[in-house]
Amino acid sequence: MSAQRVLVTGGASGLGAALVRRYAAAGARVLSCDLRPQQHAPAGVVPRRLDVRSDEDWEAARAWVEAEWGGLDVLVNNAGVAGGGRIELCSLEEWRGIFEVNLFGVVRGTRAFVPMLKAQGSGWVVNTASLAGLVPPPGMGSYNAVKAAVVAFSETTAHELAPYGVGCSAVCPSYFRTNLVDSLRGADTDLAEHVARLVRESPISADDIAAAVLEGLERGEELILPDEPARAAYALKLSDRAAYDAQMRATAARVRERGR
Repeated sequence: MSAQRVLVTGGASGLGAALVRRYAAAGARVLSCDLRPQQHAPAGVVPRRLDVRSDEDWEAARAWVEAEWGGLDVLVNNAGVAGGGRIELCSLEEWRGIFEVNLFGVVRGTRAFVPMLKAQGSGWVVNTASLAGLVPPPGMGSYNAVKAAVVAFSETTAHELAPYGVGCSAVCPSYFRTNLVDSLRGADTDLAEHVARLVRESPISADDIAAAVLEGLERGEELILPDEPARAAYALKLSDRAAYDAQMRATAARVRERGR
């Protein structure tokens, strides 16, 4: 890991910052990209402004990596925003906004660096999805859908790039403490408050998730479930669909009660 060249989006806070710290501590060179990059970066970290919605920003980042490093070992498409809400309360504008960042940001970043990774015959793409992309809870339609799309895109990328010696992983954590909920907007304020509370009260930190992500990458995992609640929830869905559906219907009933 000490020789790795790593680009992390959303690197100024939350899981992105935790990943930046982990990689830097291991001796990697890190380009930490964010809309508001940190001003005091750790040793070995170069902060850079990057809007994942901008083709021009991605092209400039690729050109910098090529000129300064001559290649890239790990691309972490981590930047994202929170969202969701019950079907009739989540506007199409909200749907478009969350897809522009959480999916098309991942697509733009991957497209920008795939030619480089193919040419060098090595590298890894890491896409931050969510357990919501595998186990979609009621009331979070737009967030569930966009994270499921990230999972599907990651699996496609892994298959497509394998012949070139390049890998891809989707990271699917459950609720953990992060400032991501600060970006939670929308008309369904009651549900947003509930989700924010689950995040604030989680015993799992961003650093816990970052450590598990790096361990999963060391093992070459293409689907990384970095915490026990995520692993348990996904295992239940795979092993006992009836019990899983009953649990989700019970959650939906509680969502209904909150909406009265």
